[in-house]
Amino acid sequence: MSLKSIAAKIFAAIIDKKTKKWASDPVGSQDKVFKQLLKTAGNTAFAKAHSFSSIKTHQDFIDQVPVRDYEDLRPFVDRVVAGEEDILWPGKPLYFAKTSGTTSGAKYIPITKESMPEHVKAARNAILSYIHETGNSKFVDGKMIFLQGSPEMETKNGIQLGRLSGIVAHYVPNYLQKNRLPSMKTNCIDDWETKVEAVIDETLPEQMSVISGIPSWVQMYFERIVQRTGKKVGDVFPDFNLFIYGGVNFEPYRAKFDQLIGRKVDSIELFPASEGFFAYQDKQNEKGMLLLLDAGIFYEFIPADQFYDKNPPRLTIGEVEIGVNYVLILSTTAGLWAYNIGDTIAFTSTAPYRVVVTGRIKHYISASGEHVIGKEVEEAMKTASGELSIVINEFTVAPQLSPQEGALPYHEWFVEFGETNIDLKKLEASLDLQMRKQNSYYDDLITGKILQPLKITSVPENGFKEYMKTIGKLGGQNKLPRLSNDRKIAEVLEEIISRDNE
Repeated sequence: MSLKSIAAKIFAAIIDKKTKKWASDPVGSQDKVFKQLLKTAGNTAFAKAHSFSSIKTHQDFIDQVPVRDYEDLRPFVDRVVAGEEDILWPGKPLYFAKTSGTTSGAKYIPITKESMPEHVKAARNAILSYIHETGNSKFVDGKMIFLQGSPEMETKNGIQLGRLSGIVAHYVPNYLQKNRLPSMKTNCIDDWETKVEAVIDETLPEQMSVISGIPSWVQMYFERIVQRTGKKVGDVFPDFNLFIYGGVNFEPYRAKFDQLIGRKVDSIELFPASEGFFAYQDKQNEKGMLLLLDAGIFYEFIPADQFYDKNPPRLTIGEVEIGVNYVLILSTTAGLWAYNIGDTIAFTSTAPYRVVVTGRIKHYISASGEHVIGKEVEEAMKTASGELSIVINEFTVAPQLSPQEGALPYHEWFVEFGETNIDLKKLEASLDLQMRKQNSYYDDLITGKILQPLKITSVPENGFKEYMKTIGKLGGQNKLPRLSNDRKIAEVLEEIISRDNE
């Protein structure tokens, strides 16, 4: 065992002890964060506009600081982007994480000298937690690849801006730099398909031990390796034994990954975003990720089914329940206040507090009142494809409200399969059964003949990659929505399918 491997185990034990300390007092940890946030930001423009000096309790905070999304907070953010100081947080941010907004164009999420270290610390602690639990630290001596956005940055009014994953690339610890791939030159390639080929050129000669990235990106990387070598990824990289991922639910990809790798590997799930690093998987055999309650983020939780009510409840960590779908609301050391990130989560445990990401509050299907969410379609696909031993590359779901004359509306599942000769009728029946088990509204609409059972439309190989390329979102931090309440995605996929059939 190398000195680096031994040191990693010692450090992991120290971090585990610190983690247990704050996790054993969740309410106290959050109360401390809450008070520190208000105190530190007390002289900012936002604090003065919302009378922070008179906030003594969480109820005061609710009364004086409304929940906002990016558009609502934009008047303050625009002042920060223009170069003003002390607007949302003392001074100026270190960076802006630039993201693509659906309604507001480019979004500029501030990252400050207080918030940036929390991103780095959480990613580090996720790996150390795995080492402490499993005793496996051998991988620290191997090569590690982090598939991410370009680390090149622009400057806007004296503040650097770029993709979060590119910003984080500048903070890889020195002791990992020699092990880290791809090279800075390759990482700076903008075109995703060109970048993947360059990454493969660099990694094929190496002994890769850790591979990390959003599953859809990594899947493309794996597929190209198999195509180029004619071997399974696990044979090409015999030391590869840890996959680290975040951004989307891995379960719909798991069967495909097992097929591409050729064997099982351990994995660590992360829950990062430009707005903060919220949680990581701390146990291999426990469902959910440990919610980070001492990382400069104060959380509020609004029950998703009450989110659009006039005055929905804003719960703190001590008030949540297991299994309820909540909209995640944040106040952070980056100067986001009662900010609606758009993600929905559910708790799987309260001792300690672990969460799963259930979807996006704007990503749902309720065209007929069915209230279907991302977690439900992903769980249905996982169960149905598992029962029938079918490999799924990718899928999304849309309502079909204008079927052939006289026919009832239905949910249309666009699915790209990892194999041929699929019995679509069997899969449709299984998926429909799983959806009816999970969602009583959907079941009632099928029973009442308001909806007919779902239908599958097969998408040609690489069809979803072509879709993402068509909208200029191939690679990067871009993710395919699992479902939508309209047919914007469906219409583009229909064109791709039509061209393939010509």
